[in-house]
Amino acid sequence: MFGFGCDCFYWSRGISEFDSEYSEPKPFSLPSPLPCWPQGQGFATGRINLGELQVVKITKFHKVWSSDSSHGKSKGVAFYRADEVPQGFHSLGHYCQPTHKPLRGYVLAVRASKAANADDLPPLKEPVSYTLVQSVDSEKNGGCYFWLPNPPVGYKAMGVIVTEEPKEPETEEVRCVREDLTESCETSEMMILSKKSNPFSVWSIQPCERGMRSQGVSVGTFFCCTYDLSSSQTLRDIACLKNLDPTLHAMPNLNQVHAVIKHYGPTVYFHPEETYMPSSVHWFFKNGALLYRSGKPQGEPINSTGSNLPAGGSSDLKFWIDLPEDEEAKRNLKKGNLETAELYVHVKPALGGTFTDVAMWIFCPFNGPATLKIGLFTLPMTRIGEHVGDWEHFTFRVCNFSGELWQMFFSQHSGGGWVDASEIEFVKGNKPAVYSSKHGHASFPHPGMYLQGSSKLGIGVRNDVAKSKYVVDSSKRYVVVAAEYLGEGGGVAEPCWLQYMREWGPVIEYDSGSEINKIIDLLPLVVRFSIENIVDLFPVALYGEEGPTGPKEKDNWEGDELC
Repeated sequence: MFGFGCDCFYWSRGISEFDSEYSEPKPFSLPSPLPCWPQGQGFATGRINLGELQVVKITKFHKVWSSDSSHGKSKGVAFYRADEVPQGFHSLGHYCQPTHKPLRGYVLAVRASKAANADDLPPLKEPVSYTLVQSVDSEKNGGCYFWLPNPPVGYKAMGVIVTEEPKEPETEEVRCVREDLTESCETSEMMILSKKSNPFSVWSIQPCERGMRSQGVSVGTFFCCTYDLSSSQTLRDIACLKNLDPTLHAMPNLNQVHAVIKHYGPTVYFHPEETYMPSSVHWFFKNGALLYRSGKPQGEPINSTGSNLPAGGSSDLKFWIDLPEDEEAKRNLKKGNLETAELYVHVKPALGGTFTDVAMWIFCPFNGPATLKIGLFTLPMTRIGEHVGDWEHFTFRVCNFSGELWQMFFSQHSGGGWVDASEIEFVKGNKPAVYSSKHGHASFPHPGMYLQGSSKLGIGVRNDVAKSKYVVDSSKRYVVVAAEYLGEGGGVAEPCWLQYMREWGPVIEYDSGSEINKIIDLLPLVVRFSIENIVDLFPVALYGEEGPTGPKEKDNWEGDELC
């Protein structure tokens, strides 16, 4: 996703010192050509039916205008109209993105999928007129005018359009969509913010409801206004599309899913000093993991398939999994077994079935102790951060119009972030690299050190990632464990252990204050006094946590990824 916010854009005529050198964003392409996908229904066919509407994705643009950055504090933003719209299709709005990014985006063009009855309202209508939201002048790039379509009664506008002239655009420039074919949308990433005499902001937009059961379809357009807005704020003036086709015909069938994974499956690198490797769930059960019940001191062995685990329920602390009591068996289980490790794949619709999310879950029997960073000092913990049963994941998102890799989500403890395909490191062909952090197994797109805490003060938990010989190739070592949209006869049988909703490890409480105080005592006095409230800067999980739950108990199993 593109997005940045600043309040330093230059909008006044007559001063040229702030005009910056502008370079046209270059289109991005994946490193290798796309394969010929196996035959199916609507996946990668270029067009998607949404019920009464059919849409195509437009990625060729004509630049209308670009903003100037001031004092080098920010990058500019370029505004585009769709180019080469197929005959019979109509634009819904214009596209914008930062000028320092590769040209990487889309807008949807739309047409009615069938002729409307004479008594029915047509799905598409021209706007009645336009409202001028804002006019902008730049000595270098000239004027720009932002227009919001005024829809007929019962219809919604889908986005803003931009012109270089003050004349109101022709109504045939875009179409508005009948209200029952739309969903509400919200602000996503801020592109421009000016807080001068004429406040003005530009935002990318997204459906309010996102997840595998949500119907909202992102149009690729933007919104702008002259009043205060915040991120994730519902917009009343525009909407997104709604997929009313229950078949989700553009989603890949099982053969296509396997082809997508074999083509894009990332290579996961574990740190060269990693002690606690992943393993298969089967290996974990077979090598001594025990199921404990509340009120019973002894644990019971778990079948290799997890068939004796209690299914359903919730995280109620009545059941949990733990390591064996024998110390040697416990040490061996903590180490994991890289040779058996595999990725557990959940395939699900995204953005109303116009994209496919391939969530890849990896299991580690043990999460090792954290390493703290306090300024220039690196301080390994002895127990803080440890827990049994560590589930981590990353997700790659594929465009259902073309089968092209679009984005990746890298999960990092309780959060994470989306990374555009243009900013991903590719290992071989179109296969991305994923770097797993030392001991904590959070995923990152590039090697280095990532700080969880206060980056401003340089205080927090270190996440160190690097290439090594310890790798798992997810394009080869994976199991599809869930794809609900395929239905019962879709060929995917969910394993027994996936239905286990309780904790995969016991509740742990750390004496973090004592351990951190011992470490602080070793620091120079000047450092000790400057970090008197250091404990407040560390993640809450350092002080204790319930045992981790399995993939199906995570909010992102059905919902969108949590950033």
